[in-house]
Amino acid sequence: MKSSALPLAALEVGLIVAWSSGFIGARLAADAGTVFLVLFWRFVIVSLVLLPLLIRAARRGLTAKSLILQSMLGIFAMFGYLALGIKAIDLGVPAGTAALISALQPVATAALAGSILHERVSRLQWTGLILGLAGVSLAVGGSLGEAPLLAYILSAASTLSLVVATIAAKAMPDSTPLLPSLAIQSLVAAVLFAPLALLEGGMAPVLDLRFIAAVAWFILFSTIGGYGLYWLCLRRSSATRVGSLIYLTPPVTMIWGWLMFSETITIAAVIGFFICMTGVFLTRPTTSVRRA
Repeated sequence: MKSSALPLAALEVGLIVAWSSGFIGARLAADAGTVFLVLFWRFVIVSLVLLPLLIRAARRGLTAKSLILQSMLGIFAMFGYLALGIKAIDLGVPAGTAALISALQPVATAALAGSILHERVSRLQWTGLILGLAGVSLAVGGSLGEAPLLAYILSAASTLSLVVATIAAKAMPDSTPLLPSLAIQSLVAAVLFAPLALLEGGMAPVLDLRFIAAVAWFILFSTIGGYGLYWLCLRRSSATRVGSLIYLTPPVTMIWGWLMFSETITIAAVIGFFICMTGVFLTRPTTSVRRA
């Protein structure tokens, strides 16, 4: 995938749409009744499809450093982020509250980017990050619910897991092509999701239309699209900027829900969406950061 052939703005729009599709995939998986089994087969199939590209990359010289980095991204960005977030909701954290906790990711990323990556985060960008968080709060809302403290800790750990992966990917730039990188990450995630699928009831795929639709949705939109574009944007721009784009995913998810499930979009959600757009606009970099 030649990211340099596409404008950064086009990649960012694609990321926002694709990343928000993951929440719809989670609903499809829940409707199938086997969330971890869907995630397991999602990553198994992606691994198998991309395996020839991984083998070719290995023959051309895949370094141990690249293998370790991509494996770590699979652990934190795919398994940790998804497994911990899903378990938190399963333990009772309301979806709206989970989205708000997840929306802390851009702020946490920006805070670490300054100290670890030595990225300069201007006052205007900090203003944009705070505005984005306020917009998500207004758009999503959510109550504390009656979940135990452990559930909220897991939700926060899910967000932190993605922050760790983002900082690691930016701090250790890797020249491994995107698709072989996704193959390694997906393979690691599949191995880690296997015992969770087993505990959920078994590892055999379910020959059911809802199951197949959920797996296909995750593969096309959330894995190849969502994670692929996330890493591409991170190679072209700053960690703070890419993190800020996540602010637009809850409002866009609401649009997905309206189109697919006829869910209601509130006035608060529309206002919050435009506040998020303003915040993201303020975080735009003056120049793109290009790395292999």
